[in-house]
Amino acid sequence: MDLYRVHVSLREIEPAIWRRIELSSQTTLKQFHRILQVAMEWEDDHLHEYIIGGRRYGTSEPEYDEPGEVVREAGARLATVLPQLGSEILYIYDFGDYWQHDLRLEAILPHDPEIQYPRVLDGQRCCPPEDCGGSSGYANLLEILLDPTHEEFEHMRGWAGPRFNAEVYSIDAANLRLQNSRSLSVK
Repeated sequence: MDLYRVHVSLREIEPAIWRRIELSSQTTLKQFHRILQVAMEWEDDHLHEYIIGGRRYGTSEPEYDEPGEVVREAGARLATVLPQLGSEILYIYDFGDYWQHDLRLEAILPHDPEIQYPRVLDGQRCCPPEDCGGSSGYANLLEILLDPTHEEFEHMRGWAGPRFNAEVYSIDAANLRLQNSRSLSVK
């Protein structure tokens, strides 16, 4: 079994919000979704999909999707959808805020039995709060939070939470959450 190192970056945000994750090449897209939710600090409150070679992967919604329009993510493994170094796929989370994540295979490594996978190796900045209105809403939120005299400061600070800090990301906290999710490990 190979180990994949995948770089994840959130589009339309500056400075960049990104993660570097190591996980099994046998991880399914369904499992990868849960790993991404933990690593990026999303709350998994919204729908998602992957776009790979022009095809949609995810969970079909019968009231919106035609039969066969969405490939089952539970049946697709990373080794198939990221077949070589430099391969890329698009992960979209929350069809309202439309958070687009670029996923790129950076390295294929031998599995180290002494290390627990999946794990986050590196990353920068906290993800935007859920339901903040996409990249433009997030930019507005940050602008307001930088100005304690802004008329919406107290409301937005309360909404984002007192501990929200756009510049802080804890790799250790993310890895602890991943380790506590045994269902995410692929042997």
